[in-house]
Amino acid sequence: MIQRRLSALRSLLSEHRLDAVVVTKEVNLHYFSGFRGDDTTLVITQDKAFIVTDSRYTEQAKQQAPEFTLVEQKDGLLKKTADVLAQEDAKAIGFEGNAMIFDTYAKLRELLKGRTFETPLCLDTLRQIKDEGEITMIRKACEIADAAFDDVIHYMKAGMTEIDVAAHMESFMRAHGSEGPSFTTIMASGVRGALPHGVATDKVIEEGEFVTMDYGAIYGGYHSDITRTVVMGAPSARQRALYDAVLEAQKYALTLIRPGASGKDVDANVRAKLQEHDLGFGHGLGHCVGLEIHEEPRLSPKSTCESLEPGIVITDEPGVYIPGFGGLRIEDTVLVTPDGCEPLTKADKNLIEIH
Repeated sequence: MIQRRLSALRSLLSEHRLDAVVVTKEVNLHYFSGFRGDDTTLVITQDKAFIVTDSRYTEQAKQQAPEFTLVEQKDGLLKKTADVLAQEDAKAIGFEGNAMIFDTYAKLRELLKGRTFETPLCLDTLRQIKDEGEITMIRKACEIADAAFDDVIHYMKAGMTEIDVAAHMESFMRAHGSEGPSFTTIMASGVRGALPHGVATDKVIEEGEFVTMDYGAIYGGYHSDITRTVVMGAPSARQRALYDAVLEAQKYALTLIRPGASGKDVDANVRAKLQEHDLGFGHGLGHCVGLEIHEEPRLSPKSTCESLEPGIVITDEPGVYIPGFGGLRIEDTVLVTPDGCEPLTKADKNLIEIH
């Protein structure tokens, strides 16, 4: 697995006529080496791979990145990284343009005098297609998130605060194997449902309100992302109509997500479906999920994805947000398969009444 990933990275080096690349982004350290830590660099050439770290991580690096040559630094991470590049006589060196902070770049460039250090690379694109091992991790993260929803609908009740409910969900996921929340849990009730990213507050959840819960678990470094909206008590006619329209659009998207579909087309068709009810939403329909919660490609009006491919894991999350009233969203994490797609989050999407 690691060798396959390194081979793809080396093809990118050849394409840009580079002798080596310095990897600093934490999730890419994990992806290309298996190492799960920070304050570390990878130096990858056309025929060698080094992991540069300090004494805090040497044993961990030996265990997690056995296919890399371990280099322990004692006098500075960047200095030792430059020493390794000099040792390998790397003349043209790439870096992660979307991840390396300027101060790090400037310091390394100073240390690499006489060598070319001016080619930014985006290594994240090499992570877009998930392999079976990655999909297994994401499935497990989705299972934990599903279980949390099944639990919380029996826990929550009117009179609790949003923070109460969010904390319960996060604790449940931790107890069932999650390394932590995928992101700051969104818990938006009543009029706060009009905020697409309304994180949990001390607002009291009241009878008659929608409650939108957008959250996820992390397993093996991989994220899940799910949104479910429930109603406290019996829904009003307006709430029922809004929910049915969003659920129809969300399910419709699952018929469109398939190999060959473009990100713009899927997004546009789902928006058109909601527009039949004079409804719409301002954010994109979906984003990819993996070692990061937001990855490329996306389903949106600005999507650059011309053709979805099997192995892409992406979200499907239409919503409706009405200032002064509230709103809702329904979201699944979805795997693109050879003949269509499979929702990996499977929690009930019918409108659940909390009594």
